[in-house]
Amino acid sequence: MADAARVAGLRGRLAARVPERRHVVVTAMPVTAFLVLLAALAVASPALLETGSLLTLADSAAPLTVLAAGATVVVLCGGIDLSVAALASLASVLLASWVPALSGAAVPAVVAACAVAGAVQGLVHVAFRIPSFVVTLGGMTLWSAVALLASGAATVPMPDSTPTDWAFTRLGGLVPSAVLVALATVVALAALMRFTPLGRWVRAIGHAEPAARLAGLPIARVKVIAFALSGATAGLAGALLVARTFSGAPTLADSLLLPAVAAIVVGGTAITGGHGALWRTLVGAGIVTLLRVGLSYAGVDAAYESILYGVLIVGAVALTIDRSKLSIVK
Repeated sequence: MADAARVAGLRGRLAARVPERRHVVVTAMPVTAFLVLLAALAVASPALLETGSLLTLADSAAPLTVLAAGATVVVLCGGIDLSVAALASLASVLLASWVPALSGAAVPAVVAACAVAGAVQGLVHVAFRIPSFVVTLGGMTLWSAVALLASGAATVPMPDSTPTDWAFTRLGGLVPSAVLVALATVVALAALMRFTPLGRWVRAIGHAEPAARLAGLPIARVKVIAFALSGATAGLAGALLVARTFSGAPTLADSLLLPAVAAIVVGGTAITGGHGALWRTLVGAGIVTLLRVGLSYAGVDAAYESILYGVLIVGAVALTIDRSKLSIVK
């Protein structure tokens, strides 16, 4: 009996250590992957480590970082927002169209409109109990169609770039302003999640929604807020893109959907919800940008980019996913 008790105790201690080790691996994975990838690319092209090159990479990552940051809140809540890229494209069209009438107020107006669009998707999700995957997939089609109609299926030029100059300049002639905007967005969302009840509620709902419901948490309200935040950051990302291209287009941000999802997952946030952080998405956006821009900068064949991209995503999901939720449709 004593031997059996010792064996049982040993098994219990080993079982307790497995989640701890997994947590350490998941926490260290994004930073380690970023540093290893940066070092490998620097060997192929030493100029990549120059200050100018690093700032250019950070500038390229800014719209993706902003787009993924808001979507991370939805993922932490246990859902997913597939409409962010289409909404950012719509935001670019609206911004270019509204600047003549609203001037400097066009950017906050577009961000607010996208926040409302996100909140509407959240309301549909919670009111009709439709999986967020289905709602936002439909939203992606809807916002793309609205952008096509609003733009006449053509690029909308910016008559005046002054309202977006803040998003595409260099402070002190060195630091891209878009990088500061992206960092401020991540910090603001992280502070909201850290210092308000929203963060605890979001993680509780993402970790175990039935238990959160029994505990009396405002699940519907939290989900609507999460989708509104995702919509608002999509609008801001659209403004950053307009500042670079001096125009809006109905497909301007469409290519950022998969990179945004990859930034969230590769950063170590569980696609099943409940586990993750905004800083992880920041690192994940850096990894994705290195893959998208750094490899071509170093002269690596595009085929290898796709291979590494796929391996990282599958590996990240394998490490972070909560397998007890695999039967839940997102």
